[in-house]
Amino acid sequence: MNLDDMIGKIICGDARELIKTMPDSSIDCLVTSPPYWGLRDYGVENQLGLEKTFEEYIDNLNGIFAEVKRVLKPTGTCWVNLGDSYSGSANAGGEDSRTCNGRPNARDKNLQTKRGVPAKSQCCIPERFAIAMVDRLGWIKRNTIIWYKRNAMPASVKDRFTVDFESVFFFVKSGKYYFEQQKEPYTAPMNRWGGDKLKANGESTWDGGTGQDTYRDRNMRPDPEGRNKRCVWDINTQPFPEAHFAVFPPALVEPMIKAGCPESGIVLDPFMGSGTTAMVAKQLNRNFIGFEANSEYCAIGEKRLRNTLYNEELAL
Repeated sequence: MNLDDMIGKIICGDARELIKTMPDSSIDCLVTSPPYWGLRDYGVENQLGLEKTFEEYIDNLNGIFAEVKRVLKPTGTCWVNLGDSYSGSANAGGEDSRTCNGRPNARDKNLQTKRGVPAKSQCCIPERFAIAMVDRLGWIKRNTIIWYKRNAMPASVKDRFTVDFESVFFFVKSGKYYFEQQKEPYTAPMNRWGGDKLKANGESTWDGGTGQDTYRDRNMRPDPEGRNKRCVWDINTQPFPEAHFAVFPPALVEPMIKAGCPESGIVLDPFMGSGTTAMVAKQLNRNFIGFEANSEYCAIGEKRLRNTLYNEELAL
């Protein structure tokens, strides 16, 4: 399929096949959240995430992200949200292995424990994925971002802590890449140098006679626009009234696209789901290409896009 025929569309089909049709070095940014291993049945034949072993799952992800690396421009960025799962949790320690859509969990606890993951243990899927991206595929890992879910679902377990975060990995394929610095407000007075020269708004008064501004090779003065964005992003999950049960909050996607994709660039999401990446890309004046294996979710995503465009027209 011609690249121009893909831009601005959510294409129904298997990402593993569709991405092979894309030309080299054609997209600016990838933002996605692949199906997590062994957690949900999306009702698609041969779907990613229902492999019998985590090795097979990681191998399948490697195949996809090898293609992602091929189609990404040398200046491109890659952002991947991935959660973990527990081994043998269906019958151990009160863990809840049911899926959000009521389908039974498709994992085989015995296969997991035989492959070296003890019952009740986290399977370390995000960590295994990140290491494979660097070791096998040669990606450069720039950050692990912690998506802190302040409104996380309570857990019924009593022998561990409730998990209230997920990982977002920031990768690039070359040392020089597009990145627009994102700022955030200061959360406390800047008191690195002490004394009464600091103000509560994060500004500081510099005295040339102290020598504090003479021995550094870069400007260390606090930026009045805010500090460089940190790696813990406090963003609530958001309910979605349609059928999809794993929805990206737009506030999570927005800084990735702003930081990692120039205006009018192309954002690819090979696991588009309900269309959040496409919706945010359009709102930020970026192009998008989306792949989604489930036809119901394709329809949901297209409906969200139509509503987004309609609301934008009303605002003009």
